[in-house]
Parts: sequence; structure tokens; C-alpha cells
Amino acid sequence: MPARFFNHVQSWVFDLDNTLYPPHMRLFDQIDRRMTAYIMDALGLARAEADRLRHDYWQQYGTTLAGLMREHDLDPEPYMVDVHDIDFSVLTPDPDLRARIAALPGRKIVYTNGSAPYAARVLEARGLDGLFAALYGVEHAGYRPKPEADAFARVFALDGL
Repeated sequence: MPARFFNHVQSWVFDLDNTLYPPHMRLFDQIDRRMTAYIMDALGLARAEADRLRHDYWQQYGTTLAGLMREHDLDPEPYMVDVHDIDFSVLTPDPDLRARIAALPGRKIVYTNGSAPYAARVLEARGLDGLFAALYGVEHAGYRPKPEADAFARVFALDGL
């Protein structure tokens, strides 16, 4: 599609996971394993039960973290640091994607249900750092996950959208 079709767009909001990197890079598999391990340690559960809880909370609350906060009053900050302590070397730079995003008119931001520091590391590994005016993580939405309308409203208000 020719670039002129997008000249009217003033702002672009990009998701991160499985959007700015392809699913076949399997980054989220690492995060899933770390979430399960964190739940095992935090709640004293066996692996199978922790994995089930991780999945159940994701389905019921939109993110595993939201369920852990609601049901167990879990502090989100140590959790986010721990589950995003992963191997980013599985991600490769994508110069073509960088060029396509750079060619888009308007302001570009990233908004993820992960943390902003995690998003920055993903963008760096993909060679996409410096393209976005702002990075917003779930912490900027008060740990309310997308697709909750309030989560978008909080982030968009912070960004002036």
C-alpha cells in the first residue's frame, strides 16, 4: 500500500509481543517458564499447579500478573523484573521492519502488557530502538492489562493522545 494512504495518521500505537517480533522466535515461551517458576516460589506450588494457575489467571484477568495481584496481593515490580530476565539473543535485527516503521508518518509509540524496560530490550535486540517517541508498559496503566478500556485510557492520557 502506498505511503500516501497513511499521510493523515498522526499517531501509531504498536503492540510489542508477537507484533514487533514474530512468534517463531518463541520469546514468550521463556517468559511463560519464568512466570510458572515465580508462581511456584511465591505461592509454594508444584510446577503443574503453578502452570495451571498461570494460564487460568491469564484467561480470567487478562494477564497472569493481574490475577496474582488480585488473588494474592502480589507486588508487581519484583515479578516483572524476574519474568523478563530472559535471553534476548533469540531475537534478530530486522532492517526491513525498521525501514517500514521509520517511513510511517506521524508519531509512533509502543504499548505492551510487559514492562517498559522489557520493551526497550526487545526493541534494541530487534534493531528498532530510537524509532519510537515513547514506550509504555503495563506499569503505566496501573498494572491494568490491555485490552481493558481503562488501561488504554490511562496510557493514552499519559501520552496526550
